[in-house]
Amino acid sequence: MVKIAIDAMGGDFGPEPIVKGCIQALKKKKFIPILVGKKSEILPLLPKRYRDKISIVECDDVISMSDAATDAVKRKESTIYKAIELVKDGEADGVVSAGHSGATMTLATLRLGRLKGIARPALITFMPTRDGKRTTLLDVGANVDSKPEHLVQFAIMGGCYSKYVMGVKNPRIGLLANGEEKSKGNEVTKEAYKQLDGYDGFMGNVEGGDIFNGSCDVVTCDGFIGNLVLKTSEGVASTISGLIKDYIRKSPIAITGALLMRKVFKLLKKEIDYAEIGGAPLIGIKGCAIVSHGKSNAKAMENAIYQAIKYIDTHVNEHILEKLQEYNQKDN
Repeated sequence: MVKIAIDAMGGDFGPEPIVKGCIQALKKKKFIPILVGKKSEILPLLPKRYRDKISIVECDDVISMSDAATDAVKRKESTIYKAIELVKDGEADGVVSAGHSGATMTLATLRLGRLKGIARPALITFMPTRDGKRTTLLDVGANVDSKPEHLVQFAIMGGCYSKYVMGVKNPRIGLLANGEEKSKGNEVTKEAYKQLDGYDGFMGNVEGGDIFNGSCDVVTCDGFIGNLVLKTSEGVASTISGLIKDYIRKSPIAITGALLMRKVFKLLKKEIDYAEIGGAPLIGIKGCAIVSHGKSNAKAMENAIYQAIKYIDTHVNEHILEKLQEYNQKDN
């Protein structure tokens, strides 16, 4: 049975939503949760009937959001360090944390190590599309500067994730640029295009709008750009939601229309709600690490746990190694 180490103290709201999300996940999935944190705070949150189903690893030190990510390497008694060590030592198959994202990514990369042939791990997010599916976007923040070979590896990893975890039979992979033409992009993306040209599923350059229109399944980009896309998308969604509320308050006619559109807005909110996704997988490491939002509620943590279970059950890391080997052999 899959074992998931969970940083029980890392989120903005303490252990309560994390423990609650864990219990909700246990009601629907069979797995073994290992909560890492202060037993005195965790135990009172556990119903008696679940206490024999959940392990607790005692730990008092918590990496706060104001701490530097590099500090986590020295703080071996912190919750995130101990949670990742459980994966490293084979006592857990994956880790989920809503704590300091930089600390989680740093420790996962350094302590678990990278997959053979992967120069840099990447952070994945999933963007809503008009056809109701999701576009796999990476990297969205693990790397500030990327080389062409990194973008190529992101494309390979994203393709494997889309196929084996998301269930897309033949993923269409695009390279984010400022135009669809082969000549568009900067020096990094132009070289990445050359290296990806002919790769199975590669459809060439795509623009920002293609992330949301369902024309491709995977979009690969530099982590700096990807993070800007993610944050801008969140800002646009929030602004549009606020504008709609303002118009409704100002116009009686708009109120009538809003009541009719209520279901549509509910569905839209669900599509852009991070709680529905759960977290961002850090792909390219040995093992599984799901980086959740600091403000994650119980639903978000529940979905993050499902993500980890599916990541492990689909053996996506093995598929990445196979695909990377195929690419390198063809390249040689």
